[in-house]
Amino acid sequence: MRFKIQHIALLGTVLLATACTSQKNTFVNRLYHNTTAKYNAYFLALEKIREVEENIIAEYEEDYSQPLPVFYPIDSAVIEANNERLQQARDLASKAIDWHRISKWVDPSYYLLGKIDYYQGKFDEAQNTFKYLNVNSSQDEVRHLSLIGLLRSFIDLRKFDDAVYVMDYLSKESAVSSENRFLLYQTLAYYYESKGEVDMVAPALFRALEYAEERKEISRIHFILGQLYQQAGLDAFAYEYYQKSISGSPSYERTFFASLYSQQVAELSKSKDLRRVRGYYDDLYKDRKNIEFRDVILYEKAIFEHRQDEKEESIRLLTLAAKEPTDNRRQKGYIYEKLADIYLKDFNDFLTTKYYLDSALKQFREGDRNYQALAARKEVFDQYALNFELIQKNDSLISLSRLTFEEQEAYVDEFLRKEEERLLREAEIQRNKKTPSIFDNLLASAGGGSGTSFYWNNPTAMSQGALEFNRVWGGRPLTDNWRRSSRGFQETSNAEMPEDLGEGENESENQSISSAQAALNLPDRESLLATIPKDKAAVDRLIDEMEDAYFNLGKLLFFDLKEAERSIFYLEMLVRDYPMTVKKPEAYYTLYLAKRELGQNYTLYADLLNAEFPESQYTKSVNNPESVSGTQANFESSQNYAAAYKLYQKNQYAASKDLLRSTLENYPLTKNTDRLLMLDIMNTGKMGEMEEYRTKLENYLLNASDPALINLARKMLDGIGGGNTMDDSLAEAGQQIEEEAVRAENEPNAEPEGPLEEQIYKENKSQTHVFILAMEPRVANESKNLTADLEKFHTSNFPNDRLRTGTIALDRENTIVIISPFSNAEKALLYRTQFLNSFNTENLPEDSKISSFVISIENFQQLNRRKDLDEYRAFFRKSYNE
Repeated sequence: MRFKIQHIALLGTVLLATACTSQKNTFVNRLYHNTTAKYNAYFLALEKIREVEENIIAEYEEDYSQPLPVFYPIDSAVIEANNERLQQARDLASKAIDWHRISKWVDPSYYLLGKIDYYQGKFDEAQNTFKYLNVNSSQDEVRHLSLIGLLRSFIDLRKFDDAVYVMDYLSKESAVSSENRFLLYQTLAYYYESKGEVDMVAPALFRALEYAEERKEISRIHFILGQLYQQAGLDAFAYEYYQKSISGSPSYERTFFASLYSQQVAELSKSKDLRRVRGYYDDLYKDRKNIEFRDVILYEKAIFEHRQDEKEESIRLLTLAAKEPTDNRRQKGYIYEKLADIYLKDFNDFLTTKYYLDSALKQFREGDRNYQALAARKEVFDQYALNFELIQKNDSLISLSRLTFEEQEAYVDEFLRKEEERLLREAEIQRNKKTPSIFDNLLASAGGGSGTSFYWNNPTAMSQGALEFNRVWGGRPLTDNWRRSSRGFQETSNAEMPEDLGEGENESENQSISSAQAALNLPDRESLLATIPKDKAAVDRLIDEMEDAYFNLGKLLFFDLKEAERSIFYLEMLVRDYPMTVKKPEAYYTLYLAKRELGQNYTLYADLLNAEFPESQYTKSVNNPESVSGTQANFESSQNYAAAYKLYQKNQYAASKDLLRSTLENYPLTKNTDRLLMLDIMNTGKMGEMEEYRTKLENYLLNASDPALINLARKMLDGIGGGNTMDDSLAEAGQQIEEEAVRAENEPNAEPEGPLEEQIYKENKSQTHVFILAMEPRVANESKNLTADLEKFHTSNFPNDRLRTGTIALDRENTIVIISPFSNAEKALLYRTQFLNSFNTENLPEDSKISSFVISIENFQQLNRRKDLDEYRAFFRKSYNE
């Protein structure tokens, strides 16, 4: 017996030793390696990747105010935090490949490697792995997974043409498993979502549901379908899918929103029983399970009240919602954004709109869906507030400067008295707001409590004490000299006040202290008196500032905010109070347009332009109302400019001048007006008409808008009076104008102007822009160091701008490199100038650099849809004078 056992043990050892080799393709070897690879290296690698995926889901904050994304977005910070897990997964998958080469888990392990690269943002490596498996793997399951992974990576990179090719390839595949079909249709929905084709997302999700097995996935897809149907106004379908989403054990948060939204689409939006609807929201608010959603409930109730035209009640509810303590920063952003909309659309209060937009934008991150649109929208209101508040402040200071010193002191004393009263009223309100609690009762028994004279619980007493301290000792900060270690913190906290409504409201115990701090922050009497101008020079500076503000505000109100009547008020104030302003021609012209829009006496300003500024381009424009404008005018004036410059080069100054004059008559206000006028001035200088030459340069400096040409005009004016110096300045001007002329001559032919053209690309230079470098795919592949060289270029020249670089295929003929973001066109153009002057890399042709351009986010969406680079470049040259 013992002999048999020894033989069996020996035989087992021999078999195990034989099986350990990964070269011999025998049944025993395959069995051993298949078992070991699957249940050791591959299994453990897969578990690590699943842990990372669970962390991606756990760390993502769902925004239920918008349709949920098909896939949970991958946050680079989460990937960074999980790098160790991913590295462990990579090591394990590599071992499954290296140690078990004859097992059937080699290809699945390669797939895991591709997935790890994908999560780490190594798209090239991931795509190469997926492509390798599609070509070389004999396992259909792995091939299909790889193709789906390749498809998703193309969508992430916005390589939609390549994505379509993969989808077409997959559609011809047979025997695709149910699990892979679910993932495929989910990825198809992601494709439509990424392209903004919302109507196609739902059909793809329906197909995905046919193959879905996990209840959590099914619940989430049902919720997304409910949102899409609600957005489309199909309330019955929306209700059905919201109700379906509640099954499948979703989180309480999603259950709450599903119940809330299903009630909205089923009854609340249609019910005429307003008391019942209001009661529904009130019951939701009182439910202690919904404490963390109270801001949402108040927000939704405010939306309902606004639909009933209860504007004041809507504002009250939104203000309360903003004060609710919450971790949901996006929801607070939506609250502020809704307040901004109400003050804009219902009250035309641009200043309040601006400050609510400020608060809203602080709650969103750059990666949030509506961040860029909100930031672009805010730019206009920032400019409004800047100019409006400057006028208000300067006007008040000028009025105070006209008072005697005794009257100024009395005014300041009255102001401080009213501020004290206001602070005490606010403190009293805070005191009355405090609700009694068990702690109040305990304090009351000891002679304290919120309703007694216990000092630290009495905001009124604290504020009175603070005001008295401020009156006696001035605005000195309170310092804790007996506890030196905390002194720096206390000084900092006393100096900082919350900026946003609602910030810090969750710390109710600090409200009384905040009231006292507000009292201590009252400006002292001397600092207020010091702000009042004391001499004529100081008053004149304030008056000059107001001149520009009146002009800017008038233009902004008419062109951007579409408020013709308010625009007229500020521009008429400008021409009345500043009769010698150099802005008068443009002010008259804007008044002419505004009066005409309102059906008022606009001919008055046409007459004033003709009487006071007969040679102005604005005068020529009102005298020639039927003149061609827009794209065609830009094109025609560009061609005439190029022709006029050729005449200038041939010393035919009179002929050049005549052509320029006729062009300015026919096309008085175009993108080329500044350069046409500059060439006209150069002709005047060459013809020896020195007094006219000087006058035109002086006027040009006052009215031109092109910074480069203004700088050139300044040099030309400095060169007057010194023979050679003047010749040098004209020669320099000739070189710059020649570049302009070459660009103008190369303008593409204008297409007939019409409504369609206006809809394609829109000029919005205040919007966020990106820089585009386009090239053939072959050139992109040859320029291997391009991305690295761009990063070095950014570090050297734009170290604080946090620029990002990305590469996508626009179509099969063009690859584009995108540099972003730039807050406006000016910054993007500054980058392009620096790029053209100093960026170098291997294998990048000069014509690729020269043909680079900048584009707004809105226009980039059009370009990505139309795929026509030449069409946009034509718009770029015309609109950006490049």
